[in-house]
Amino acid sequence: MIAETVCSAVAAAGLGIAAVTAYRKRFLAATRMVAYSLVPLGLVMTGVVEWLADTAFSPTAWAGFGVLGVSWLLFASTRAVERRRGGSRKERNEARAAAQRDAVAPAASAPSLGAGSRQTARPATAPRAEASDDFSDIEAILKKHGI
Repeated sequence: MIAETVCSAVAAAGLGIAAVTAYRKRFLAATRMVAYSLVPLGLVMTGVVEWLADTAFSPTAWAGFGVLGVSWLLFASTRAVERRRGGSRKERNEARAAAQRDAVAPAASAPSLGAGSRQTARPATAPRAEASDDFSDIEAILKKHGI
């Protein structure tokens, strides 16, 4: 009974403040205040406030919230352990079997070289000549500055 009275008083106060705000030509803010003020009144009229008051003072309801909390903790801890281990036992066994099935033989990892598959390569002297030219330019600049 007290909760319904408090919610109704809050709604009335909010509507009064909204009226003053509308008088000051701030209609958008006044409309928003009216909307917020009508929420507690609507909760009283639908019976939600009475239900919440009955729930708040019920030991059975609090015990139910406790059971729900324990259930949530158990669920969260099992999910954390499952993520840490990398999935369920069935998923780990399937992954192990797939790894054994897809394992490569040691001889298969060596590259196979065909007799006619080799192409002619460029001589390796050209890049070295360019590199030495680059370094000679750098050496000339350093000598010019006395370094």
